[in-house]
Amino acid sequence: MVAASRGGDISIRMEGEPDPATASLELALFWRGIYTEILAMEEAVLERIHQLMATQSRQARREVELTNVPVVVAQADRFRLRLGFWEARVRARQPPAPRSHTPVAAVVATPSAD
Repeated sequence: MVAASRGGDISIRMEGEPDPATASLELALFWRGIYTEILAMEEAVLERIHQLMATQSRQARREVELTNVPVVVAQADRFRLRLGFWEARVRARQPPAPRSHTPVAAVVATPSAD
């Protein structure tokens, strides 16, 4: 039952996962990649479940809708939110892009004297 309780709890980090608030850019990039990978898998699992449901009887399909689908959706939501934490950390840790000091030409419209 540990897996079920972890599935929807966004506050639970993975084993070895540091606190995003204190992680370096290198760690943030690593964990962003991990969560991207897992989220892609969860979305593929959900898509496959829906494909299989199309061939099931009405009763079986309804049971899957009530039991399997919510679990996978909750897990995908958790991974999506954790990915968001890591994406925010990457943005916060990345150095700002250098600003271009190229002057911008101004265009001024003047009324014509027709």
